[in-house]
Amino acid sequence: MSILWAIIAGLVIGLLAKLVIPGRQPIPLWLTVVLGIVGGLIGNALAGAFGVADTSGVDWIRHAFQIGAAALLIMLVTPFWSRRGA
Repeated sequence: MSILWAIIAGLVIGLLAKLVIPGRQPIPLWLTVVLGIVGGLIGNALAGAFGVADTSGVDWIRHAFQIGAAALLIMLVTPFWSRRGA
């Protein structure tokens, strides 16, 4: 069941990351999910390093780290994916 939650979280994180990046990112949904999952893992590690991984209530800072990491990954991967078809 944890794999299913990772996929769902990756989808949400990846789509939110695509929303904060200006312009269009012509990458497929499966790649958005994968980058969202990886961004979520990187964001969790960053939140742990900064000591904000577990707070009372909603962990907004951890979620911001996750979305930011996924956005950075999407911005790095998109040019390579676009050139792949050329």
